[in-house]
Amino acid sequence: MAALQLLLASGSPRRKELLAQLGYCFERVVVDVEEQHQAHESPAEYVQRLSHDKALAGVAASDGTLPVLGADTIVVVDDTILEKPTDFADAKRMLNLLSGREHQVMTSVTLATTSRIETQLVTTRVWFKPLSEQEIEQYWQSGEPQDKAGSYGIQGIGGKFIERIDGSYYAVMGLPLVETDMMAKAFLELE
Repeated sequence: MAALQLLLASGSPRRKELLAQLGYCFERVVVDVEEQHQAHESPAEYVQRLSHDKALAGVAASDGTLPVLGADTIVVVDDTILEKPTDFADAKRMLNLLSGREHQVMTSVTLATTSRIETQLVTTRVWFKPLSEQEIEQYWQSGEPQDKAGSYGIQGIGGKFIERIDGSYYAVMGLPLVETDMMAKAFLELE
């Protein structure tokens, strides 16, 4: 059986790596989607809109022969969305919010063609150990949190802050493997 073919509307090296793990043949398409939360949107509505918009932007930027996968991940604590930090002070604020408690990581995946679009939301609960000011500063100095939602990466140094998770580890990384694979296979069978 030939590998599934699609386009990935993401510049994320983690999503590229995870999609490759599924064995798909894909190319990346560059899209520019404004990531601005609207006042009326819940966190779930926001992350789903972003993955939807990225997939549709990918469809518009391509020749339309292959489905486009768009995805987005946000971290949510007390209904507050934590996106990528703007600087150390912002990362410190986020990591202090996450310290010693539970939060949610929401990853939305959308597959789209010119005639069809499907979106799936995966929410994972994550518990952080209490963090010291020194741990937060050393973590920032590592460079890892600077391009990550919630100012941490589960797959790297930030993994040492996580006491447990309930849900998809890969969704916390940026692309839920089981859900994406099932969704893509069902989507492509119907094309």
